[in-house]
Amino acid sequence: MFLRISVLLFSFLCFQTSLAQNAAVRVNKDRLENHILTLATYGQDDQGVTNRVAYSDADLAGRAYVIDLMKNAGLTVHIDFAGNIIGKRAGKDASKKPIAFGSHIDMVPNGGNYDGCVGSMGAIEVIESLNDANITTIHPLEVIIFSDEEGGVFGSRAMAGAINDTALEVQNSTGYSVREGVSRIGGDPDKISQVARTEDELAAFLELHIEQGGTLYNEGVDIGVVEGIVGIKWWNVTFNGFANHAGTTPMDMRQDALLAASKFVIAVNEVVLGYEGKHVGTVGRIMAKPGAPNVIPGEVILSLEIRDLSSEKISQLFKDIKVRGEQIAKEGKVQVSFSPIDATAKPALTAPSIQKAIEATAKELDFSYKYMPSGAGHDAQDMALITPAGMIFVPSKGGISHSPKEFTSAIDMANGTNVLLHTILKLDGELN
Repeated sequence: MFLRISVLLFSFLCFQTSLAQNAAVRVNKDRLENHILTLATYGQDDQGVTNRVAYSDADLAGRAYVIDLMKNAGLTVHIDFAGNIIGKRAGKDASKKPIAFGSHIDMVPNGGNYDGCVGSMGAIEVIESLNDANITTIHPLEVIIFSDEEGGVFGSRAMAGAINDTALEVQNSTGYSVREGVSRIGGDPDKISQVARTEDELAAFLELHIEQGGTLYNEGVDIGVVEGIVGIKWWNVTFNGFANHAGTTPMDMRQDALLAASKFVIAVNEVVLGYEGKHVGTVGRIMAKPGAPNVIPGEVILSLEIRDLSSEKISQLFKDIKVRGEQIAKEGKVQVSFSPIDATAKPALTAPSIQKAIEATAKELDFSYKYMPSGAGHDAQDMALITPAGMIFVPSKGGISHSPKEFTSAIDMANGTNVLLHTILKLDGELN
Protein backbone atom coordinates (compact mmCIF):
# COMPACT_ATOMS: atom_id res chain seq x y z
CA MET A 1 0.00 0.00 0.00
CA PHE A 2 2.81 2.39 0.93
CA LEU A 3 4.60 1.57 -2.32
CA ARG A 4 1.46 2.28 -4.36
CA ILE A 5 0.95 5.66 -2.66
CA SER A 6 4.60 6.49 -3.27
CA VAL A 7 4.29 5.68 -6.96
CA LEU A 8 1.15 7.79 -7.28
CA LEU A 9 2.79 10.67 -5.42
CA PHE A 10 5.87 10.43 -7.63
CA SER A 11 3.70 10.45 -10.77
CA PHE A 12 1.78 13.47 -9.48
CA LEU A 13 4.96 15.37 -8.70
CA CYS A 14 6.36 14.55 -12.15
CA PHE A 15 3.13 15.80 -13.73
CA GLN A 16 3.30 19.04 -11.72
CA THR A 17 6.95 19.47 -12.67
CA SER A 18 6.06 18.95 -16.32
CA LEU A 19 3.30 21.58 -16.10
CA ALA A 20 5.67 24.06 -14.49
CA GLN A 21 8.29 23.34 -17.15
CA ASN A 22 5.77 23.91 -19.93
CA ALA A 23 4.53 27.14 -18.37
CA ALA A 24 8.06 28.53 -18.11
CA VAL A 25 9.15 27.92 -21.70
CA ARG A 26 9.43 30.98 -23.96
CA VAL A 27 10.50 31.43 -27.57
CA ASN A 28 13.85 32.94 -28.53
CA LYS A 29 13.02 36.43 -29.86
CA ASP A 30 16.44 37.06 -31.40
CA ARG A 31 16.55 33.71 -33.18
CA LEU A 32 13.07 34.29 -34.59
CA GLU A 33 13.94 37.76 -35.86
CA ASN A 34 17.19 36.49 -37.38
CA HIS A 35 15.30 33.83 -39.33
CA ILE A 36 12.83 36.46 -40.58
CA LEU A 37 15.61 38.79 -41.69
CA THR A 38 17.57 35.99 -43.35
CA LEU A 39 14.50 34.79 -45.24
CA ALA A 40 14.05 38.37 -46.50
CA THR A 41 17.40 38.14 -48.33
CA TYR A 42 16.01 35.54 -50.74
CA GLY A 43 14.79 37.65 -53.65
CA GLN A 44 16.19 40.92 -52.29
CA ASP A 45 17.34 43.54 -54.83
CA ASP A 46 20.04 46.23 -54.58
CA GLN A 47 17.57 48.60 -52.91
CA GLY A 48 16.83 46.07 -50.18
CA VAL A 49 13.33 45.23 -51.49
CA THR A 50 12.41 41.55 -51.57
CA ASN A 51 10.38 40.05 -54.40
CA ARG A 52 9.58 36.37 -53.83
CA VAL A 53 6.53 35.46 -55.88
CA ALA A 54 5.48 31.81 -55.83
CA TYR A 55 7.39 29.58 -58.26
CA SER A 56 10.12 32.19 -58.91
CA ASP A 57 13.81 31.41 -58.46
CA ALA A 58 13.70 33.45 -55.24
CA ASP A 59 10.82 31.30 -54.00
CA LEU A 60 12.82 28.14 -54.69
CA ALA A 61 15.80 29.56 -52.79
CA GLY A 62 13.63 30.67 -49.87
CA ARG A 63 11.97 27.27 -49.68
CA ALA A 64 15.39 25.58 -49.58
CA TYR A 65 16.35 27.80 -46.63
CA VAL A 66 13.13 26.94 -44.81
CA ILE A 67 13.59 23.21 -45.41
CA ASP A 68 17.09 23.42 -43.94
CA LEU A 69 15.72 25.19 -40.85
CA MET A 70 13.06 22.52 -40.43
CA LYS A 71 15.52 19.67 -40.79
CA ASN A 72 17.95 21.34 -38.38
CA ALA A 73 15.08 21.55 -35.88
CA GLY A 74 14.74 17.77 -36.10
CA LEU A 75 11.62 17.66 -38.24
CA THR A 76 11.08 14.91 -40.79
CA VAL A 77 10.41 16.93 -43.95
CA HIS A 78 8.74 16.14 -47.24
CA ILE A 79 7.06 18.06 -50.10
CA ASP A 80 3.57 16.93 -51.02
CA PHE A 81 2.18 16.84 -54.57
CA ALA A 82 0.87 20.44 -54.24
CA GLY A 83 4.30 21.72 -53.27
CA ASN A 84 3.45 22.18 -49.58
CA ILE A 85 6.44 21.70 -47.27
CA ILE A 86 5.47 19.48 -44.33
CA GLY A 87 7.67 18.84 -41.31
CA LYS A 88 6.68 16.21 -38.75
CA ARG A 89 7.64 15.81 -35.08
CA ALA A 90 6.66 12.65 -33.22
CA GLY A 91 4.56 12.85 -30.06
CA LYS A 92 4.35 10.59 -27.04
CA ASP A 93 1.19 8.92 -28.36
CA ALA A 94 1.43 7.87 -32.01
CA SER A 95 -2.28 7.06 -32.04
CA LYS A 96 -3.19 10.72 -31.55
CA LYS A 97 -4.00 12.94 -34.52
CA PRO A 98 -1.38 15.63 -35.22
CA ILE A 99 -1.77 19.27 -34.26
CA ALA A 100 -0.74 21.27 -37.33
CA PHE A 101 0.37 24.88 -37.63
CA GLY A 102 2.15 27.08 -40.16
CA SER A 103 1.66 29.64 -42.92
CA HIS A 104 3.42 30.61 -46.20
CA ILE A 105 6.57 32.39 -47.44
CA ASP A 106 5.57 33.43 -50.97
CA MET A 107 4.84 37.10 -51.57
CA VAL A 108 2.79 39.37 -53.78
CA PRO A 109 4.96 41.31 -56.25
CA ASN A 110 6.89 43.98 -54.31
CA GLY A 111 5.31 42.81 -51.09
CA GLY A 112 6.61 42.76 -47.53
CA ASN A 113 8.77 40.48 -45.41
CA TYR A 114 6.26 39.66 -42.66
CA ASP A 115 3.02 38.55 -44.35
CA GLY A 116 3.03 34.75 -44.00
CA CYS A 117 6.68 34.72 -43.00
CA VAL A 118 5.96 35.48 -39.33
CA GLY A 119 3.64 32.48 -39.10
CA SER A 120 6.09 30.25 -40.95
CA MET A 121 9.18 31.24 -38.98
CA GLY A 122 7.07 31.32 -35.81
CA ALA A 123 6.02 27.71 -36.40
CA ILE A 124 9.65 26.63 -36.75
CA GLU A 125 10.54 28.65 -33.62
CA VAL A 126 7.87 26.74 -31.69
CA ILE A 127 9.62 23.49 -32.60
CA GLU A 128 13.03 24.92 -31.69
CA SER A 129 11.72 26.19 -28.36
CA LEU A 130 10.22 22.78 -27.53
CA ASN A 131 13.59 21.25 -28.37
CA ASP A 132 15.39 23.76 -26.13
CA ALA A 133 13.08 22.90 -23.22
CA ASN A 134 13.25 19.15 -23.94
CA ILE A 135 9.45 18.98 -24.21
CA THR A 136 7.73 16.23 -26.18
CA THR A 137 4.03 16.80 -26.78
CA ILE A 138 1.45 14.05 -26.45
CA HIS A 139 0.18 14.67 -29.98
CA PRO A 140 2.43 14.52 -33.03
CA LEU A 141 3.07 17.97 -34.49
CA GLU A 142 3.10 19.12 -38.12
CA VAL A 143 4.61 22.34 -39.42
CA ILE A 144 3.08 23.21 -42.81
CA ILE A 145 4.54 25.83 -45.16
CA PHE A 146 1.85 26.21 -47.82
CA SER A 147 2.64 26.79 -51.49
CA ASP A 148 1.39 29.76 -53.52
CA GLU A 149 -0.85 31.34 -50.88
CA GLU A 150 -0.85 34.71 -52.60
CA GLY A 151 -1.99 33.25 -55.90
CA GLY A 152 -5.24 31.95 -54.41
CA VAL A 153 -4.33 29.86 -51.33
CA PHE A 154 -3.41 27.04 -53.68
CA GLY A 155 -1.57 24.73 -51.28
CA SER A 156 -4.21 24.81 -48.58
CA ARG A 157 -7.03 24.50 -51.12
CA ALA A 158 -5.35 21.36 -52.42
CA MET A 159 -5.15 20.00 -48.88
CA ALA A 160 -8.86 20.72 -48.47
CA GLY A 161 -9.60 18.92 -51.75
CA ALA A 162 -10.82 22.07 -53.51
CA ILE A 163 -8.58 22.23 -56.59
CA ASN A 164 -9.79 21.64 -60.14
CA ASP A 165 -8.01 21.55 -63.51
CA THR A 166 -8.86 25.19 -64.21
CA ALA A 167 -6.84 26.30 -61.19
CA LEU A 168 -3.75 24.60 -62.59
CA GLU A 169 -3.80 26.80 -65.69
CA VAL A 170 -3.82 30.12 -63.80
CA GLN A 171 -0.62 32.07 -64.52
CA ASN A 172 1.07 34.43 -62.06
CA SER A 173 3.53 37.29 -62.58
CA THR A 174 6.45 34.87 -62.98
CA GLY A 175 4.97 33.72 -66.29
CA TYR A 176 4.55 30.18 -64.98
CA SER A 177 1.19 28.51 -64.75
CA VAL A 178 0.33 26.80 -61.48
CA ARG A 179 0.84 23.48 -63.25
CA GLU A 180 4.37 24.47 -64.26
CA GLY A 181 5.08 26.12 -60.92
CA VAL A 182 4.05 23.14 -58.82
CA SER A 183 6.49 20.99 -60.79
CA ARG A 184 9.25 23.57 -60.25
CA ILE A 185 8.89 23.43 -56.46
CA GLY A 186 8.88 19.65 -56.22
CA GLY A 187 5.19 18.79 -56.49
CA ASP A 188 3.30 16.78 -59.08
CA PRO A 189 0.29 18.52 -60.70
CA ASP A 190 -1.03 15.21 -62.01
CA LYS A 191 -1.39 13.90 -58.44
CA ILE A 192 -2.89 16.99 -56.76
CA SER A 193 -6.02 15.11 -55.75
CA GLN A 194 -3.94 12.83 -53.54
CA VAL A 195 -2.98 15.80 -51.35
CA ALA A 196 -6.53 16.13 -49.97
CA ARG A 197 -6.84 15.23 -46.31
CA THR A 198 -9.92 14.00 -44.49
CA GLU A 199 -11.53 15.42 -41.38
CA ASP A 200 -10.10 12.51 -39.38
CA GLU A 201 -6.44 13.25 -40.08
CA LEU A 202 -5.73 16.36 -37.99
CA ALA A 203 -6.67 17.31 -34.44
CA ALA A 204 -6.46 21.06 -35.11
CA PHE A 205 -4.76 23.73 -37.20
CA LEU A 206 -3.35 27.06 -36.01
CA GLU A 207 -1.96 29.96 -38.00
CA LEU A 208 -0.01 32.92 -36.62
CA HIS A 209 -0.14 35.96 -38.91
CA ILE A 210 0.34 39.70 -38.97
CA GLU A 211 -2.99 41.51 -38.92
CA GLN A 212 -2.38 43.31 -42.26
CA GLY A 213 -4.63 46.09 -40.97
CA GLY A 214 -4.23 48.80 -38.35
CA THR A 215 -6.66 47.80 -35.60
CA LEU A 216 -4.22 46.16 -33.18
CA TYR A 217 -1.45 48.68 -33.85
CA ASN A 218 -3.69 51.73 -33.52
CA GLU A 219 -5.34 50.46 -30.34
CA GLY A 220 -2.12 49.20 -28.76
CA VAL A 221 -3.41 45.63 -28.44
CA ASP A 222 -0.93 42.73 -28.37
CA ILE A 223 -2.96 39.82 -29.76
CA GLY A 224 -5.89 39.40 -32.10
CA VAL A 225 -8.14 36.38 -31.57
CA VAL A 226 -9.57 35.79 -35.02
CA GLU A 227 -13.28 34.97 -35.07
CA GLY A 228 -13.53 34.24 -38.78
CA ILE A 229 -11.92 34.79 -42.15
CA VAL A 230 -13.78 36.57 -44.90
CA GLY A 231 -14.83 34.89 -48.08
CA ILE A 232 -13.24 36.23 -51.26
CA LYS A 233 -14.61 36.13 -54.80
CA TRP A 234 -12.90 37.45 -57.93
CA TRP A 235 -14.21 38.19 -61.41
CA ASN A 236 -12.81 39.50 -64.67
CA VAL A 237 -15.15 42.17 -66.02
CA THR A 238 -14.79 42.87 -69.74
CA PHE A 239 -16.19 45.90 -71.56
CA ASN A 240 -16.18 45.60 -75.35
CA GLY A 241 -16.69 48.75 -77.42
CA PHE A 242 -15.18 49.76 -80.73
CA ALA A 243 -11.57 50.88 -81.22
CA ASN A 244 -11.44 53.91 -83.51
CA HIS A 245 -9.35 56.96 -84.38
CA ALA A 246 -9.22 59.38 -81.44
CA GLY A 247 -8.94 62.43 -83.68
CA THR A 248 -11.63 61.76 -86.25
CA THR A 249 -14.38 60.07 -84.20
CA PRO A 250 -16.86 62.60 -82.72
CA MET A 251 -17.53 62.34 -78.97
CA ASP A 252 -21.20 61.46 -79.46
CA MET A 253 -20.37 58.60 -81.86
CA ARG A 254 -17.85 56.78 -79.70
CA GLN A 255 -18.17 53.32 -78.17
CA ASP A 256 -15.48 53.91 -75.55
CA ALA A 257 -14.89 50.79 -73.45
CA LEU A 258 -12.60 52.63 -71.02
CA LEU A 259 -15.15 55.35 -70.34
CA ALA A 260 -17.73 52.68 -69.44
CA ALA A 261 -15.18 50.84 -67.31
CA SER A 262 -14.36 54.06 -65.46
CA LYS A 263 -18.02 54.60 -64.61
CA PHE A 264 -18.16 50.96 -63.47
CA VAL A 265 -15.31 51.51 -60.98
CA ILE A 266 -17.30 54.33 -59.40
CA ALA A 267 -20.45 52.19 -59.40
CA VAL A 268 -18.66 49.40 -57.49
CA ASN A 269 -17.75 51.88 -54.77
CA GLU A 270 -21.30 53.24 -54.60
CA VAL A 271 -22.90 49.80 -54.35
CA VAL A 272 -20.52 48.61 -51.64
CA LEU A 273 -20.99 51.79 -49.58
CA GLY A 274 -24.75 51.36 -49.90
CA TYR A 275 -24.75 48.38 -47.51
CA GLU A 276 -23.99 48.41 -43.78
CA GLY A 277 -21.21 46.12 -42.61
CA LYS A 278 -17.49 45.47 -42.93
CA HIS A 279 -17.62 44.04 -46.47
CA VAL A 280 -15.34 45.50 -49.13
CA GLY A 281 -15.30 45.68 -52.92
CA THR A 282 -12.27 46.51 -55.03
CA VAL A 283 -11.24 47.05 -58.64
CA GLY A 284 -7.49 46.56 -58.52
CA ARG A 285 -6.48 45.96 -62.13
CA ILE A 286 -7.41 47.58 -65.45
CA MET A 287 -6.08 46.69 -68.91
CA ALA A 288 -7.14 48.88 -71.82
CA LYS A 289 -6.64 47.75 -75.43
CA PRO A 290 -5.12 48.59 -77.82
CA GLY A 291 -3.46 50.97 -75.36
CA ALA A 292 -2.40 53.76 -77.71
CA PRO A 293 -2.86 57.50 -76.94
CA ASN A 294 -4.52 58.15 -80.29
CA VAL A 295 -6.94 55.21 -80.28
CA ILE A 296 -10.28 55.00 -78.47
CA PRO A 297 -10.10 51.87 -76.25
CA GLY A 298 -12.09 49.04 -77.80
CA GLU A 299 -11.71 46.55 -74.98
CA VAL A 300 -11.11 46.92 -71.26
CA ILE A 301 -10.63 44.07 -68.82
CA LEU A 302 -10.73 44.87 -65.13
CA SER A 303 -10.83 42.86 -61.95
CA LEU A 304 -13.57 42.81 -59.34
CA GLU A 305 -13.05 41.46 -55.83
CA ILE A 306 -15.65 41.24 -53.03
CA ARG A 307 -14.94 40.14 -49.45
CA ASP A 308 -17.22 39.44 -46.49
CA LEU A 309 -17.85 36.90 -43.74
CA SER A 310 -21.20 36.10 -45.40
CA SER A 311 -21.44 34.27 -48.73
CA GLU A 312 -24.98 35.58 -49.07
CA LYS A 313 -23.87 39.18 -48.81
CA ILE A 314 -21.11 38.61 -51.37
CA SER A 315 -23.71 37.22 -53.77
CA GLN A 316 -26.08 40.14 -53.20
CA LEU A 317 -23.33 42.72 -53.69
CA PHE A 318 -22.26 41.04 -56.93
CA LYS A 319 -25.85 40.93 -58.17
CA ASP A 320 -26.25 44.67 -57.61
CA ILE A 321 -22.87 45.48 -59.14
CA LYS A 322 -23.67 43.38 -62.19
CA VAL A 323 -26.95 45.27 -62.71
CA ARG A 324 -25.11 48.58 -62.53
CA GLY A 325 -22.49 47.33 -64.96
CA GLU A 326 -25.11 46.29 -67.49
CA GLN A 327 -26.83 49.67 -67.21
CA ILE A 328 -23.54 51.48 -67.80
CA ALA A 329 -22.77 49.28 -70.81
CA LYS A 330 -26.19 49.95 -72.34
CA GLU A 331 -25.85 53.71 -71.89
CA GLY A 332 -22.36 53.65 -73.43
CA LYS A 333 -23.35 51.43 -76.37
CA VAL A 334 -20.84 48.77 -75.35
CA GLN A 335 -21.10 45.20 -74.09
CA VAL A 336 -20.09 43.86 -70.69
CA SER A 337 -19.42 40.33 -69.45
CA PHE A 338 -18.49 38.88 -66.05
CA SER A 339 -16.23 35.83 -65.73
CA PRO A 340 -15.41 34.24 -62.35
CA ILE A 341 -11.70 33.80 -61.64
CA ASP A 342 -10.65 30.58 -59.93
CA ALA A 343 -9.01 32.26 -56.94
CA THR A 344 -11.90 32.34 -54.52
CA ALA A 345 -12.27 31.32 -50.90
CA LYS A 346 -15.37 30.65 -48.84
CA PRO A 347 -15.95 32.44 -45.54
CA ALA A 348 -14.66 30.40 -42.61
CA LEU A 349 -15.41 30.78 -38.92
CA THR A 350 -12.66 29.68 -36.56
CA ALA A 351 -13.43 27.04 -33.93
CA PRO A 352 -14.86 28.58 -30.71
CA SER A 353 -12.86 26.11 -28.59
CA ILE A 354 -9.60 27.26 -30.18
CA GLN A 355 -10.63 30.92 -29.85
CA LYS A 356 -11.07 30.32 -26.11
CA ALA A 357 -7.72 28.53 -25.89
CA ILE A 358 -5.98 31.48 -27.56
CA GLU A 359 -7.77 33.92 -25.24
CA ALA A 360 -6.83 31.92 -22.13
CA THR A 361 -3.21 31.74 -23.27
CA ALA A 362 -3.05 35.49 -23.89
CA LYS A 363 -4.38 36.09 -20.38
CA GLU A 364 -1.88 33.68 -18.83
CA LEU A 365 0.98 35.41 -20.64
CA ASP A 366 -0.37 38.83 -19.59
CA PHE A 367 -0.97 40.06 -23.15
CA SER A 368 -3.83 42.36 -24.12
CA TYR A 369 -6.14 40.87 -26.74
CA LYS A 370 -9.33 41.43 -28.70
CA TYR A 371 -11.65 39.33 -30.83
CA MET A 372 -11.75 40.40 -34.46
CA PRO A 373 -12.50 39.23 -38.00
CA SER A 374 -9.84 38.80 -40.67
CA GLY A 375 -10.41 40.97 -43.72
CA ALA A 376 -7.70 39.10 -45.62
CA GLY A 377 -7.81 35.53 -46.86
CA HIS A 378 -5.52 32.95 -45.26
CA ASP A 379 -4.65 29.28 -45.51
CA ALA A 380 -6.50 28.75 -42.22
CA GLN A 381 -9.84 29.24 -43.92
CA ASP A 382 -9.28 26.24 -46.16
CA MET A 383 -7.91 24.19 -43.28
CA ALA A 384 -11.10 25.04 -41.37
CA LEU A 385 -12.95 22.89 -43.92
CA ILE A 386 -11.18 19.75 -42.68
CA THR A 387 -10.26 20.42 -39.04
CA PRO A 388 -10.97 22.85 -36.18
CA ALA A 389 -8.87 25.92 -36.98
CA GLY A 390 -7.74 29.06 -35.19
CA MET A 391 -5.77 32.20 -36.00
CA ILE A 392 -3.59 34.50 -33.94
CA PHE A 393 -2.94 38.06 -35.13
CA VAL A 394 -0.07 40.37 -34.15
CA PRO A 395 0.13 44.08 -35.02
CA SER A 396 1.21 45.47 -38.40
CA LYS A 397 2.91 48.84 -37.97
CA GLY A 398 0.68 51.55 -39.39
CA GLY A 399 -1.68 48.89 -40.74
CA ILE A 400 0.61 48.52 -43.78
CA SER A 401 0.80 45.22 -45.66
CA HIS A 402 1.53 43.94 -49.18
CA SER A 403 4.17 46.65 -49.31
CA PRO A 404 7.95 46.83 -48.80
CA LYS A 405 7.12 49.11 -45.83
CA GLU A 406 5.29 46.28 -44.07
CA PHE A 407 6.77 45.81 -40.56
CA THR A 408 6.09 43.93 -37.34
CA SER A 409 8.46 44.36 -34.40
CA ALA A 410 10.53 41.53 -32.94
CA ILE A 411 8.63 41.91 -29.66
CA ASP A 412 5.25 41.55 -31.38
CA MET A 413 6.47 38.55 -33.38
CA ALA A 414 7.75 36.88 -30.20
CA ASN A 415 4.51 37.66 -28.34
CA GLY A 416 2.46 36.00 -31.06
CA THR A 417 4.79 33.02 -31.26
CA ASN A 418 4.61 32.55 -27.49
CA VAL A 419 0.82 32.55 -27.75
CA LEU A 420 1.07 30.01 -30.58
CA LEU A 421 3.42 27.81 -28.55
CA HIS A 422 1.33 27.81 -25.39
CA THR A 423 -1.97 27.43 -27.24
CA ILE A 424 -0.50 24.30 -28.84
CA LEU A 425 0.57 23.01 -25.42
CA LYS A 426 -2.89 23.79 -24.04
CA LEU A 427 -4.65 22.00 -26.90
CA ASP A 428 -2.19 19.12 -26.58
CA GLY A 429 -3.55 18.46 -23.10
CA GLU A 430 -7.20 19.02 -24.01
CA LEU A 431 -7.75 17.36 -27.40
CA ASN A 432 -8.35 13.67 -27.93
